[in-house]
Amino acid sequence: METKFNYYNNEEINLYLGDSFKILELLPAESFDMIFADPPYFLSNNGITCQSGEMVSVNKAEWDMGFKIEQIHDFNVKWLKMCKRLLKPNGTIWISGTMHNIYSVGLALQELDYRILNNITWRKLNPPPNLSCRFFTHSTETILWASKGKKAKHYFDYQYMKKINGNKQMKDVWDLPAISKKEKIHGKHPTQKPEKLLERIVLAATKSGDKILDPFNGSGTTGVVAVKLGRSYVGIDLSQEYLDLTIRRLESIKLNKYGGDNEARRGENQATSN
Repeated sequence: METKFNYYNNEEINLYLGDSFKILELLPAESFDMIFADPPYFLSNNGITCQSGEMVSVNKAEWDMGFKIEQIHDFNVKWLKMCKRLLKPNGTIWISGTMHNIYSVGLALQELDYRILNNITWRKLNPPPNLSCRFFTHSTETILWASKGKKAKHYFDYQYMKKINGNKQMKDVWDLPAISKKEKIHGKHPTQKPEKLLERIVLAATKSGDKILDPFNGSGTTGVVAVKLGRSYVGIDLSQEYLDLTIRRLESIKLNKYGGDNEARRGENQATSN
């Protein structure tokens, strides 16, 4: 990797500052066990929403505005093609989105011959109200889970997912709260995901020591959870501000916080492949 993109690194973490497309091209092929991506939603349309009890604009930033449908789909095909090259043969990718972008993402996955394993519905227990009173309250996000192709095997810790679900098979509808205020004490990001959501994903699809990539790092929730759970992490973002936020979050946690728990679960991890 060219040093001009290096922003922060240690034995477990590498953060890169720059255009994700340029950096993805430089990473070695088949080097990641899992990718989590929360790409731009392209929902900035000058509308309004409710945040912490206040009316705010839905606009995120200039990079989220003014794109045509064809441009959005070309963007999704491009980064998903790059990510497929980076996944190990049995690696998987998770993509979070809303109605504004998830249908394009799903089509792009099919066009690139990924195999969609699950369509997860994250039902937020505390969604903001719909202030316009002209639509149903938006209370869900979709997370697509895919492997590299029909013949690819994939890791799934079925037993642990069943264990934390009251010893019952976990369904594809997840009831989890939206992000709490305590997860924003180091700074805010407009589409920050709760750690509980990423914890479930990481524990379901990776083992201790696995390597995780997030091509749209944002506030760094993927990296924070990866480090807590004993995985290594690579994050990419175009914003120095958000990488600095990520570093503050990473440096506030003890790297061995979950170490003992990982050791206890090392023998429980059994690969289930289809």
